[in-house]
Amino acid sequence: MRFSTRNQTLSFLRRRFEEAGIRPYTRFGQNFLIDLNLQRLLLETAGLCKDDVVLEVGTGTGSLTRSMARQAAAVVSVEIDRQLFQLAGEELLGLDNVTLLQVDALKNKNRLDPAMLEVVANRLNAAPSRRLKLVSNLPYNVATPILSNLLAVDGPPQSMTVTIQKELADRIVARPGTKDYGALSIWVQSQCRVEIVRVLPPTVFWPRPKVYSAIIQITLDESLRGRIPDRDFFHSFVRAMFFHRRKFLRSELLSAFKKRLGKPEVDAILVEAGIEGNARAEQLDVDTMLALCEAVRAEVTD
Repeated sequence: MRFSTRNQTLSFLRRRFEEAGIRPYTRFGQNFLIDLNLQRLLLETAGLCKDDVVLEVGTGTGSLTRSMARQAAAVVSVEIDRQLFQLAGEELLGLDNVTLLQVDALKNKNRLDPAMLEVVANRLNAAPSRRLKLVSNLPYNVATPILSNLLAVDGPPQSMTVTIQKELADRIVARPGTKDYGALSIWVQSQCRVEIVRVLPPTVFWPRPKVYSAIIQITLDESLRGRIPDRDFFHSFVRAMFFHRRKFLRSELLSAFKKRLGKPEVDAILVEAGIEGNARAEQLDVDTMLALCEAVRAEVTD
């Protein structure tokens, strides 16, 4: 993959921002990846082809967008910042397979923007072989809900290749019993295979963030996803089990289902699942949490 001189090196970004009379907004989590080798690694990891429809959250200057458009069937790129949206539109003029949207990718913290999803669906429906991928230098402030909510939709991306805060990447790949293991770890790992591809220092971004970042690859595994009969229930259940992280699992279950489960029912469920009453959610692996969720769901939905 060759990168043109219009890609976002530090000198290019500074010049374009000065010409446009704008500056990065920290409230939008705008930190631009300026290392071209790492941009190349992000694209190589995504493994784009002519059957792919790419969703990009955070168009920025359009540098990554342009490179993806050369490889993919279509790119739907979302930018919340009006000024960056206009700047990217100038950079991407003439690329017929790129759709730029000036919207917030999130309708709210638990729901993606319907207009964005409609455009993505239209691009996917253009050919039966098309598949969705997320490839983004994700703004830090929306990374968690973007990744979580995309796994909640009926047609999730086949892969998500993104740069995010290293702290968040650590949470996604965390194993049971570790400090980073939580609801997000279980939600993603219950449906996907995950890998941290590269840790990125602050120096490869402009402006420099105060934290390390990472390129992470999240690949959908339909055999894993197919084990979850009710994803909405499972998503809510897992979050509820970690609502008070240090509480015993028995107490969490009683609190989360206090109007539907009493102590005898909770104790019976835990015994059947082979889980000690003084266990905590952070000790349960994904399979055990799935089994517990299904036992609870069967009890409360009768």
